[in-house]
Amino acid sequence: MLVSKAIESRRSVRAFTDQSVDRDTLTRVLEKAQRSPSGGNVQPWNAVILTGEPMQALFDRVAPQFSKGRAGLKPEYDLYPKDLDGIYEERRFGAGEDMYASLGITREDKAKRLMWFANNFRAFGAPVLMLVHTPQYMGPPQWSDIGMWLQTIMLLLREEGLDSCAQEAWAFYSPQIREVVDIPDDHIFFCGMAIGYRDPDAPVNQFAVKRAALDESVRWRGFD
Repeated sequence: MLVSKAIESRRSVRAFTDQSVDRDTLTRVLEKAQRSPSGGNVQPWNAVILTGEPMQALFDRVAPQFSKGRAGLKPEYDLYPKDLDGIYEERRFGAGEDMYASLGITREDKAKRLMWFANNFRAFGAPVLMLVHTPQYMGPPQWSDIGMWLQTIMLLLREEGLDSCAQEAWAFYSPQIREVVDIPDDHIFFCGMAIGYRDPDAPVNQFAVKRAALDESVRWRGFD
């Protein structure tokens, strides 16, 4: 698959089939992804990959937290800046509204929105969940390196006919994750990634995800 085709076809998939994912395929993807760039070749990424009973054990541990609402959310970092505003907040808000519109869930239907949000913590039905962590002393440059690694994985998954959804939402339940999954105490938990085969018929996998025009992000100097 051409890189451009992998980029065009990649999206955050939020409905997966129950088709299992072969470990050899994941190993092939992850071994290639080790070529991802990182400053000073630090390679700060670490991950635990779950399927089957270990993954279900995590789901079962997190599920009781839903009824606690915001009081049950204890991320180890801010998922978004507290002062996020302007066009950045508009994009974040708009993506969520477009997703709920594809599901036919109105803004007023808080109960259905909460039920849908809970699907995050079943990995949207994916058979594999990758949990990503890094030493606490790593700074923004190393977090950027992890982002490049994750993007490389997502594109290589497309090459294999697989899909994914990077899920920072898992950070809300870091304490519960640590009870079930062996993450070192001196590491910070970053995110999850659901991996599997997309359900092409699910409306949530079909809505258009808007992207900013290039001139909103890039300025040119010295070109004809």
